[in-house]
Amino acid sequence: MSKAISDVPVVLNEPVRSYEPGSAEVKSLISTYKKMWGEKMEIPMVINGKEITTSKKVQLQSPQNHQHDFGFYYEGDMSHVDDAIKTALEARQKWAALGWEQRVAIFLKAADLFAGPYRDRLNAATMIGQSKSVHQTEIDAACEFIDFLRFNVEFVREMYAEQPISDEGMWNRVEYRALEGFTFAVTPFNFTAISGNLPSCMAMLGNVVLWKPSDKQVYSAHVIMEVFREAGLPDGVINMVFTDGKETAEKVLQHPDFAGLHFTGSTSVFQNMWKQIGDNIHKYKTYPRIVGETGGKDFVIAHPSAHADAVATGLVRGAFEYQGQKCSAASRAYIPQSLWEAVKSSMDAQLKTIKMGSPEDPSNYINAVISQVSFDKCKGYIERANASNDAEVIFGGKCDDSKGWFVEPTVILTTNSKYESICEEIFGPILTIYIYEDRKWKETLKLVDETSPYALTGAVFSQDRYAIEEAYIALENAAGNFYINDKPTGAVVGQQPFGGARASGTNDKAGSKMNLMRWVSVRTIKETFNPPKNYRYPFLG
Repeated sequence: MSKAISDVPVVLNEPVRSYEPGSAEVKSLISTYKKMWGEKMEIPMVINGKEITTSKKVQLQSPQNHQHDFGFYYEGDMSHVDDAIKTALEARQKWAALGWEQRVAIFLKAADLFAGPYRDRLNAATMIGQSKSVHQTEIDAACEFIDFLRFNVEFVREMYAEQPISDEGMWNRVEYRALEGFTFAVTPFNFTAISGNLPSCMAMLGNVVLWKPSDKQVYSAHVIMEVFREAGLPDGVINMVFTDGKETAEKVLQHPDFAGLHFTGSTSVFQNMWKQIGDNIHKYKTYPRIVGETGGKDFVIAHPSAHADAVATGLVRGAFEYQGQKCSAASRAYIPQSLWEAVKSSMDAQLKTIKMGSPEDPSNYINAVISQVSFDKCKGYIERANASNDAEVIFGGKCDDSKGWFVEPTVILTTNSKYESICEEIFGPILTIYIYEDRKWKETLKLVDETSPYALTGAVFSQDRYAIEEAYIALENAAGNFYINDKPTGAVVGQQPFGGARASGTNDKAGSKMNLMRWVSVRTIKETFNPPKNYRYPFLG
């Protein structure tokens, strides 16, 4: 056990590489991409530090070329979930008892490995498996994940250092114990950083984890586990399974040692899991912690005083980066009549320069959506808009799934403030715009607040400080991350803790100490140095 109260290395955000054309860094990344593209991967589950294979092989598909065979992963069944839970519980006592400096050192080492020798490999796996552009991959798989690891270590130190005051003759202190049991991390396809953060932030606090990544994110999850193991993560602390989601949830959520759920994914799945936890509450040894970040129908509202080019750029970036497959993506916008023609002209000019294709070409701004299901969903919204009397496609709208699942950046203009695509989460490169009369600014703020059940991100563009304050107040509960004169995406760890409320989740703010507090159980210790020897208080005389 350490005989020191340790500081940790000074934490700064990982610098984002620019990958300018012809640079050594872009040549290195694309070379790694091409090499990995030609490999035939066999990706096992990892339980108790062992690579687990099965008789069921599931082909890996790349969204930008769904006919390309780059390998398969081994799908497990409920016996593997049982094994993962069992081995996690066996590992718990030793891991939870390990000094916190020893635990976090593993993840600091992992961060350095991701920043250095594994950077290209993690980025290339994300590009191949999740169809992210060079830039989108860099800010996600490399930088944000590295930031999660390093900042969480700093937050752990800060949290452990928070101690109560002590009165005369006593010493009060608190300790931050791991949860009693095992935790369950369910992670999405769209952010490699989120996928790595959910299990690792719980583990560095002494918890043991069953991790089920999305079946669309298996490749980069495999690289994450490679690095965790190389960094010295003990066997059984994080166990990664590729199993049926519904069956896995049913199995995990009825186990008496289930202690916590860390989830990012769809609202309906999270709500169903919450219900299962409620139904099983009498079975558990302790009340489970439930943390979830789900969906969004994120807004941009422009005031008549806004700069048209700034609004247009915020929409093009906010709506279409990573094909709109961010829970924070701008998917509905409210533009004043007086500003619309200028915003429209600027968007038109910018969209005409956008290239779409494989991430192998760094000049492609748009890549493929994640799956055939996503492609068909996007295509359906576009077709219905084309046939609608109160909506029209004004930019984009072309879809092609002959080789990859490609959907053009699409802008729908509607005269119906409750049109389907301005209300429903799509999770694709589709932005719906509603034009409001300038004099109805306040009414439109109310409309923005009431249109969607979600409350994840939102943005206001204005040069009028009074208008900004009006939006700030009116939309207080409409977004957990609120942006002023900026797109509603791109939260940075340590700068903008991320999360929303309402149907968007529990707002426990990934990338902050607030989130880490959910994964500890606090014990208070009071020590009295000279205890009384008689029950009588002074008031008794």
